[in-house]
Amino acid sequence: MCGITGFFGVGTREDIERMTEALRHRGPDDGHVFMAGKLALGHRRLSIIDLENGVQPMRDPETGAVIVYNGEIYNHLSIRMELAKLGHVFRTAHSDTETLLHAFEEWGIDCLARLNGMFAFAIYEPNQKKIWLARDRFGEKPLFYSKNEKGFAFASELCGLRLWPGFANDLDEANIQRFFAWNYLPNARTMYKNCFALPPGSWLCLDMESGEIASGRYWQFRLSPDKSLERADDRELAEELRRLLIQAVRRRFLSDVPLGIFLSGGIDSSAILCAAGHIADRPSIRSFTIGFREKSFDESDKAAQVAAFAKTRNEVEYLTEQEIQDSISGILSLMSEPFGDPSLIPTAHLARFARRHVKVALSGDGGDELFGGYDPLDAIRPSEIYRKFMPAKLHAHVRRLVNLLPASDRNMSLDFKLKRWLRGLGYPPEIQLPVWMSGLEPTEIKQFFSNPLDAETLYADAIALCEKSPGLSGLEQALNFFTRLYLPDDILVKSDRASMMFSLETRAVFLDNDIVEFCEKLPQKFKYRNGQRKYILKKALEGWLPRHILEQPKKGFGIPLNRWLRTLRNVEPPVPGLVPGSIAMCWKRHQKRAGDYRFFLWDLQSYNALPA
Repeated sequence: MCGITGFFGVGTREDIERMTEALRHRGPDDGHVFMAGKLALGHRRLSIIDLENGVQPMRDPETGAVIVYNGEIYNHLSIRMELAKLGHVFRTAHSDTETLLHAFEEWGIDCLARLNGMFAFAIYEPNQKKIWLARDRFGEKPLFYSKNEKGFAFASELCGLRLWPGFANDLDEANIQRFFAWNYLPNARTMYKNCFALPPGSWLCLDMESGEIASGRYWQFRLSPDKSLERADDRELAEELRRLLIQAVRRRFLSDVPLGIFLSGGIDSSAILCAAGHIADRPSIRSFTIGFREKSFDESDKAAQVAAFAKTRNEVEYLTEQEIQDSISGILSLMSEPFGDPSLIPTAHLARFARRHVKVALSGDGGDELFGGYDPLDAIRPSEIYRKFMPAKLHAHVRRLVNLLPASDRNMSLDFKLKRWLRGLGYPPEIQLPVWMSGLEPTEIKQFFSNPLDAETLYADAIALCEKSPGLSGLEQALNFFTRLYLPDDILVKSDRASMMFSLETRAVFLDNDIVEFCEKLPQKFKYRNGQRKYILKKALEGWLPRHILEQPKKGFGIPLNRWLRTLRNVEPPVPGLVPGSIAMCWKRHQKRAGDYRFFLWDLQSYNALPA
């Protein structure tokens, strides 16, 4: 895993060195730069594959093409064999960087369709005078870019990109409102004008002579249930899924350094651990768990049960509330962008703990999205019934009454879920999910900002997603939302930044190309059946895990945020466009339990950590 950066235009060698050095946490093992006229490329390396030979920037001596690359291509050995048959000569032992460079030379940008892995890369073609950027299917690996009259620049993280002398620090007020409305920024947006994330499954090409940019999407997740599978036998599908899981884990075991598994005790991480037991000697398999003293947030006992049943080696680190609270400002400051998902904090602690023992960790990211594991799915059908029979005026009264309930500090408490559910039902179905999960709902955006965006503008990405997916059921639309928006823009951002803060590479097993294709075609009833989420995944784990573990309710990776916020100092950062007094009012109401502003106040903590 690595950090990449570069520019074409204004800048010096000292600039590219500073930009590259800012990404040292992503690659502490090595760092180099390449320059050719106004072009500069930088790379920081976390050595995982071919430790001695995979030095970057890597240049092909025959074509002169240069690559900087971040990620892992799990099928690179089979691609390398195919290229060798076509006449390509390799100089490294088994570097996937060199394989990727040759694949691009052979097939051009069409090589992306052949890759099974996570990646972000830039390739400079001196003969064509072009710079190509590309990102993996779901956006596991980050890549930001900016273009203006001073040139073009890119980097794995904003902390590197912002050091380019041509970067403009102008904040985008509309995106600030979107951040508070989503708790993250959807669909490749950033907090800065003329600065973007390259969308997942996309490529970009800069013509260095004309300055023109071309872009395209080579892949996008599409729910396309196969009607022929409606009558498929549960056991046959479960067997196929078991095969795919073992195959995906085997691909991700490719490593020249120590490797482990994140184990929460939930279904997804347990499935990965069990699949690993079919590949490696079980006592040699290492997993890592974070435990909490607050029982409603702790899952370490579940992880211990899974590891004991699987006969693998699990290691646990227990954290006190004070230890976690003391770490918050430091972790948020390392993000280099605002991020409102509070589970970032325990995820970062897990990554730090695992990094003391291994350099690579397998994660269960994507399992909830692909197989239907989130709590809001239980509310889709009740929401449809509620909307049909509940008048809007009466809904407002019901919501006011429920909001009078005292806010519980327990993880995913009943009052919290009920309030959030009613919050979303006050808006059209196509935006109810992001509103359920929002820091500020549209009426609060209107109240707190001097030039507020309307609901349709705030949630245009969710609306467009529904419009582009006609014919899907309400449940399928929800799965589509979680997979196309929430997964790449929240979950994978959290996983990448939390792990790379501590120079740990994480690999998402469920995002293997073959598992994803299986899930795209899988009819709804195999994901959600009679109120049971992850139906087919649980079916696949029968025999791998005892029933009582499979039937345990999902808890999630939470922290006692509500209670902590009442003990934290009031943070009032200068937010462009925010009406004076809004923040103080929210802090006061939250601390008196007169309102639940936990996500907005947490968003402010994150926003306050933005570099000046």
